[in-house]
Amino acid sequence: MQETKTIDDYISSFPSDVQIILQKIRKTIREANPDLTETINYGVPTLKLSWKNIVHFWAFKKHISLFPWPENIKVFLPKLSPYKISKWTIQFSLDKEIPYELIWEIVRYKKIPRN
Repeated sequence: MQETKTIDDYISSFPSDVQIILQKIRKTIREANPDLTETINYGVPTLKLSWKNIVHFWAFKKHISLFPWPENIKVFLPKLSPYKISKWTIQFSLDKEIPYELIWEIVRYKKIPRN
């Protein structure tokens, strides 16, 4: 398996319907915080501010996971009740509408630890 070097490479490795969703998530994140830079970290799309990873997104067979700061998940817990969540991730099922506006809000909030 070839190593993914860019977010475009990562997205292009999925079926076209998932590519559309991933591109829209990418665009939503960039619009929420235009200061973020793109990279591949841990083999997945990552957007960072300076040297800090702010958010990762990762596609799976039946869902897409968003990995923001855990503090951001805590803040948005009331809005996240329809989704499977953990301390580190939010899962959006591919058979349901993706909440792009909520993704925008989570990334825009950008509560970043100081260390």
